[in-house]
Amino acid sequence: MKKTIILSVIALAFSVVQLNANTLNNQSASQKAEISTPIAFSNPLHMAVVQGDLETVKRLIELGSNVNEKWNGMTPAMYAARYNNAAILKVLINNGANLKLKCDKGHTAKYYAKVSHATDAEKIITEALSKKKS
Repeated sequence: MKKTIILSVIALAFSVVQLNANTLNNQSASQKAEISTPIAFSNPLHMAVVQGDLETVKRLIELGSNVNEKWNGMTPAMYAARYNNAAILKVLINNGANLKLKCDKGHTAKYYAKVSHATDAEKIITEALSKKKS
């Protein structure tokens, strides 16, 4: 009887260890699946705008970057407006940035300037839009 109980306890212990090992493996796999790296797949022009790197923005435009291309639903002008980067916003406008484009949420660059309290960017956008109407 003692041998049966001891063997049962040992078998139960091995099954619990095996069950825990499987659970840990499944958790590791699901955690790996949840990792995302949006910056690794970002658009270089957008990243230069967000970082405020005027020279890189100019160089990327010279190399043919699309100033109206969306990344994460927003154009480079929207990012420049959001971060109140007036110098970059002027470069984008001079190179054909469409200020009337809307993001995936339906907002324009002017909206992002307004909600971010980016007064310089909002002024530049308003002036650029009024020039296009004339």
